[in-house]
Amino acid sequence: MTRPASATPASPPVAGRRPPPTPPKPRRTGRSRDRAAYWLYLLPGLLLFVGVIGVPFIMNIGISFTEWPGIGTPKWTGLDNYKALFSDGEFWASFRNNAALIIAMAIIPTCIGLVLAAALTDFIGKKFGPRTASVLRACIYLPQLLPVVLVGIVWSWLLAPDNGAVNEMFKAVGLDSLAHDWLGDPMTAIWSVMVVMVWIQIGFPLVIFMSGLQRVDPSLYEAAEIDGASWWRRFWHITIPQIRPETFVCLLWCTIASLKVFGHIYVLTKGGPGGATNVPAYYSFQNFFDKTEVGYGSAIATILTLIIVALTVVFLRVQSKDLGEEQ
Repeated sequence: MTRPASATPASPPVAGRRPPPTPPKPRRTGRSRDRAAYWLYLLPGLLLFVGVIGVPFIMNIGISFTEWPGIGTPKWTGLDNYKALFSDGEFWASFRNNAALIIAMAIIPTCIGLVLAAALTDFIGKKFGPRTASVLRACIYLPQLLPVVLVGIVWSWLLAPDNGAVNEMFKAVGLDSLAHDWLGDPMTAIWSVMVVMVWIQIGFPLVIFMSGLQRVDPSLYEAAEIDGASWWRRFWHITIPQIRPETFVCLLWCTIASLKVFGHIYVLTKGGPGGATNVPAYYSFQNFFDKTEVGYGSAIATILTLIIVALTVVFLRVQSKDLGEEQ
């Protein structure tokens, strides 16, 4: 009878043997290096933002709690400037005027720009060629490129009460009774400024919408056209839903531009007559330089900045919610 073989005993550790080397640490992946490079490229812009926007804004907030004529040492007044704003009728009137400019610079140009973009893309481009559509787009966008001072001076000439082109045109066609001091009458000044701002602002939504229409599937229009849909029905049921992101961008950008508008008011009316065209940005300027109430002007600028930031957050949240529901 054979004896079962016993298990071989484990060999004892050899004295002096070194432990196995630890595995090397994984090297940084290419994605990590790219991410570090991105931050390096963003650094100049970040420093510029801090120096040009961040630091001045913090200083502006600090000055808004003081009474300061621009020279000497500011006198701390706490919330007095902000309390005075709530009882300042001229401040609230400037916001009412700004609401009219939001209509003129955001809502009306967005609607007109959308219709023009659809017409240039779906009608002019197909019938007369894309080059004709591009030329018309450039002509409509041209006011956006003109200097603010030049635009203001030209429109001041056009709307001048004596020998202005608009009044002379009415006289030439026998409508002398319609000749008017368009920028000098408190009843028509804000409407005249609105017309100027609509003319200036239409080109921006037009360019944005024409770019957005390039990503719309042409088969959608072809299928709707085969089914007998008119141009207006194609525009309403295909164009508008497909370019909702561009619509949000235009409304947000143009609304912020209308809240910050200053140069055109300064050149055309200087907030007059009688404050009929005054807006918060120009009212802040008046308190800074004309009245030398720097602390009060800083409070107006701070409130305006906070409104713009809050409005931006609301727009972005509504847009992200809309896009999430669409997906």
